[in-house]
Parts: sequence; C-alpha cells; structure tokens
Amino acid sequence: MANKNGPDGTGETGRGKQHEAAIRDDELERRRRELEASLASRRTDRLEGKDEAKAATGYGQALKLSSEFIAGIVVGVGLGWIIDRVAGTAPWGLIVGLLLGFGAGILNVLRSAGLAPQFGQGGEPREPKE
Repeated sequence: MANKNGPDGTGETGRGKQHEAAIRDDELERRRRELEASLASRRTDRLEGKDEAKAATGYGQALKLSSEFIAGIVVGVGLGWIIDRVAGTAPWGLIVGLLLGFGAGILNVLRSAGLAPQFGQGGEPREPKE
C-alpha cells in the first residue's frame, strides 16, 4: 500500500497518479475558501458596530473643524490688535485682522474637510470624507 514516503506495488510513490502541483493547488484553493469564509463572517461583525464608530468619528471631525475655524479668527484678531498697538491705527487693524482671520478660518475648514485643495497642490480637490 502506498503512502507519502514509500513506493507502492506499481512503482509510483506518494499519492498515486496525482501530481504534487495539483495536490498543492487543491490544498491552496481549499485554504483560500476557508479564509474567505472567515473574513466574510468577521466583516459582518464589524459592520454591526459601524454606527457607533462613525458617531465617535463625527464628533472628532466636528471638534477638529470648529477648532480650525476658531484658531483662524483668534490669530487674525491677535495680529490686528498688535498692528493697532504698534502703528496706532485703532480700530482698523483689529477690524481687518478679524475679517482676514474669518476668511482664513473658513479656508482652513474647507481644507480640513477636503473640499479645497491643500496649499501648493493645484488641481481638483479630493473627495469629501463620509
């Protein structure tokens, strides 16, 4: 009787007439199917918890966008106030700084959201995140 290591009565060794490459291909195909089934079951588990993760990501994105906007305004007002003190042009430096900071804040929000291209990167803006 033949086994993997020794010859049988016909002079052939191993698994008979089946070639080793075909045996490996069959084994790999079986393992690939098992892996696909395992991954498919795990994907459905992840999709069930997706709403909770998406809500947490939404809060983080909202915090990021609001801080980008507020930072632009604060920097603009600060620079305008400094210009007013140094040049003695009160309140015009503060007003201009507030307007420029507001514009910069909106531009920062658009860039963070992916609706405007980054500085120095011409072309089309990337698709917004979902």
